[in-house]
Amino acid sequence: MNQPAESPDELLMRQAIELAAEGQGRVEPNPMVGCVLARDGEVIGEGFHKQHGGPHAEIEALRSLGSVSATGATAYVSLEPCCHYGKTPPCTDSLIESGVKRVVLAMKDPFPKVSGGGIEQLRRAGIEVVCDVLRDQAADLNAPYLKRVNTGKPWVIAKWAMSVDGKIATHTGESQWITNEESRLDVHLTRSRVDGILTGMGTVRTDNPMLTARLPTEFGKPPRIAQRIILCSSSVPDASTQLMESARSIPVQIIAGAKIRDKDLRASKDLGATCTQVRESGSSDLITAALRQLGKQSMTNILLEAGGNLLGGFADAGEIDEYHVYIGPIRLGNQHAPGPLGGVGIDKIRDAPRLQLHRTDCFGEDVKIVYRKSAEGNNR
Repeated sequence: MNQPAESPDELLMRQAIELAAEGQGRVEPNPMVGCVLARDGEVIGEGFHKQHGGPHAEIEALRSLGSVSATGATAYVSLEPCCHYGKTPPCTDSLIESGVKRVVLAMKDPFPKVSGGGIEQLRRAGIEVVCDVLRDQAADLNAPYLKRVNTGKPWVIAKWAMSVDGKIATHTGESQWITNEESRLDVHLTRSRVDGILTGMGTVRTDNPMLTARLPTEFGKPPRIAQRIILCSSSVPDASTQLMESARSIPVQIIAGAKIRDKDLRASKDLGATCTQVRESGSSDLITAALRQLGKQSMTNILLEAGGNLLGGFADAGEIDEYHVYIGPIRLGNQHAPGPLGGVGIDKIRDAPRLQLHRTDCFGEDVKIVYRKSAEGNNR
C-alpha cells in the first residue's frame, strides 16, 4: 500500500528534524532542535542548535537570512521555542520581533520552564501556532532528553557483540574479536557522543578497559569526552587499572553501594576519581539510584558496556532503553559459552518485554541491530 503524500508542512518539518540531528553529541543536556524558515513554501533560511550554550536553532535560522526579512514567513521548529532566560535569551522574543506570521511545531517541550509557555507567548503576540506536525519523529529523535526531563534518569544504551548463535565469548572466555574493525569504529563513534560509559567491576577485573573514544584523525575531535562510570557494589578498582591510572586526565566516576568502605572511596578520590555513595544495596535498587544520581548531573545518554551480570541486572530492573547488538559472521557453539544477558531473566515467553526495531546497519559482513524499549515503557 502506498503511503499518503506528505503535506507541505510535513515536508518542511522533516527538514527541520533532519537538521536537528546534526547537533547530536554536542548540545546535550539540551535537546536537539532544528528550524526552517519558509515563505510561500520556499525555504529562505535554516539552522540548528550546534553547541550547548550556543545560539538555539531559531536564532541560527534567523541569522542565516542575512539581509532578507522574515516578515510574513513561517517558522518550522522541531521543538517548542524556549520562553525563558537560560544560557541564551528566549527564542520566542526573537521570533516575535522577526515578524513571522506562523510557527509550526513538532511537539511541546516538557521542560517545566517552557512546557506550553512558548506556545502561549507566540499566540498572545498574534502568531498562528500549529502543533504536533511529525510529533512521533521529533519525539523519537529526542527520546533521551524527554526521558531525563520526565523521569530524572538518563537514557541507557546497552551494547554488546555476539556470534550468530548468540555467544559473546567462547566457552574458554576468548572474545576478541567477534566483530570487525568497522563495527568497532562504530562503537567508538557512539562513545564519542554520550555523556558517560558505564561498566561494572567484573569487566574492570577481566578486561581492564580504557573506555575512551578512539577515532581516526580524519574524524576530528570527538563531540564530547564521556565520563567513565564504574558501578561498585563490593569493591573499587585498583590503582593499577587503566581507568584509575588515567583518572586525572579523563574523568572517572565511581558510584558505590552501601558496602564500599570509606577508606576505599578516599583512596579512589586520591587517584583523581569522583566518588558518590548511594545507600541502596540490592542490585535493582543500586542501578536505579545510580541512574538518578547521573540524571542529577544532567547526563542524557549513558552507554552500558558491561558483562552479562550487570547487563542482566539493568534488564531485570527495566533500565535499558536502547540495545545496540553487533552480530559477527561466526558461530561459537557450546552450551557453556556465555550469552550477553545474565540476571534473573524471564520465566515465560509471554512475559518477555517486546522491543521495537529502530534501525539496522551493515558493516562489511557484520550486522548492527538497534532495538528500543516499546513506547509504553519509555518513561519507566
